[in-house]
Amino acid sequence: MDKAQIGVTGLAVMGRNLARNFARHGHTVAVHNRTTAKTTALVEEFGDEGTFVPAETAEGFVAALERPRRLVIMVKAGAATDAVIEEFAPLLEPGDMIVDGGNAHFADTRRREAALRERGIHFVGTGISGGEEGALHGPSIMPGGSAESYETLGPLLEDIAAKVDGVPCATHVGPDGAGHFVKMVHNGIEYADMQLIAEAYDLLRHAAGLTPAEIAEVFRTWNTGRLESYLIEITAEVLAHTDPVTGRPFVDVVLDRAEQKGTGRWTVQTALDLGVPVNGIAEAVFARSVSGHADQRAAARALPGPARRADRGADFADLVEQALYASKIVAYAQGFHEIQAGSAEYGWDIDPGAMARIWRGGCIIRARFLDRITDAYRADPGLATLLTDEHFATALGAAQDAWREVVATAVRLGVPTPGFAGALAYYDSLRAERLPAALTQGQRDFFGAHTYHRADRAGTFHTLWGGDRTEVEV
Repeated sequence: MDKAQIGVTGLAVMGRNLARNFARHGHTVAVHNRTTAKTTALVEEFGDEGTFVPAETAEGFVAALERPRRLVIMVKAGAATDAVIEEFAPLLEPGDMIVDGGNAHFADTRRREAALRERGIHFVGTGISGGEEGALHGPSIMPGGSAESYETLGPLLEDIAAKVDGVPCATHVGPDGAGHFVKMVHNGIEYADMQLIAEAYDLLRHAAGLTPAEIAEVFRTWNTGRLESYLIEITAEVLAHTDPVTGRPFVDVVLDRAEQKGTGRWTVQTALDLGVPVNGIAEAVFARSVSGHADQRAAARALPGPARRADRGADFADLVEQALYASKIVAYAQGFHEIQAGSAEYGWDIDPGAMARIWRGGCIIRARFLDRITDAYRADPGLATLLTDEHFATALGAAQDAWREVVATAVRLGVPTPGFAGALAYYDSLRAERLPAALTQGQRDFFGAHTYHRADRAGTFHTLWGGDRTEVEV
């Protein structure tokens, strides 16, 4: 039997579907799982989709692969990934590669890549977005690792990736942990996008007085315009769904506690380390956290607040659409800022326009306006912030009055909109000629002699606050 071009170990839903995707595209695929039953079930159920080479042992799996061996591991991030690497690495030869398609932390990927590089093995941390359906039908793929590994691995990944205008939604992101870093930020943006959509729903329900079914129609309309995206599309489906048990709107019977797996939190933690403001993503993470504190929410429910009266009417939806689009631009701008900062910090040389391009299809945040982001970075690869691109600056300017009115309405009615309000505050902070940070620096110098810089001349200064308050240069 011919050797397999690629192998997949870890045949839970994502791994199984990824293996099927490779096979459907004509690639011979070696398959392996810790429990042989999953390997057998895959071949028995989907063997007619292509050529699979089942392996019961790690040795048999490695032996089934052509050189350089391309071994994709699809297991739980963390200790499980390290265990699989230690199982297979001794069986590989220099030039072979291990491809980690899980949601690993990029720092772990950097550690693993460095260790395996010493053994002559390529380690390719690869972000894969699109869920189980994307894995089967075409995901967005974000591989890191060496350029050498991408020469032989890349064509296979591009073959199975989603295509937009004939262009694969896969590209080499950069060295070592770059792929998983970009996937992490992608997920952070996803958190922000979902939070903004949820706030738009909440406003339409409690400020405009629309029912979930009516809001579903609003979202379907939005999905025909500039907000067209996978998340807007599925939001309409969720809101239109009726619970078959109670006959009530589905959204009303789901417990209002949003869970998270950690990538959004990693995005915020890493941004803090890099000194990058991503308050839109942070607010989305904190909103999920607040939703889970049932005891505090129950205790605070009797706190006074304004009457929630639906006084805006259906035409309010047009204002919300503008606020949503503007806030969405800010969320993506913050995410791309973090990618650029991470690239600079770790020497990855990531092309932000290429990231926008491969997110246009397959992934959860795929959206029409990613074409605009791609164009923006193509026109100016060194763009300081996406907000100053001519197209987006014009859109923000046109939306700002509606945006402010929506946030003001939310405050007046007591509808929490941390995403909308935070995005607007970020926008206003960037465009402000002077920020109150000058006062903050004065306070820091007063209580801790932390010094400050002056706006009118160079140097580092300290005021003798406890003495005669003269200024000294330090």
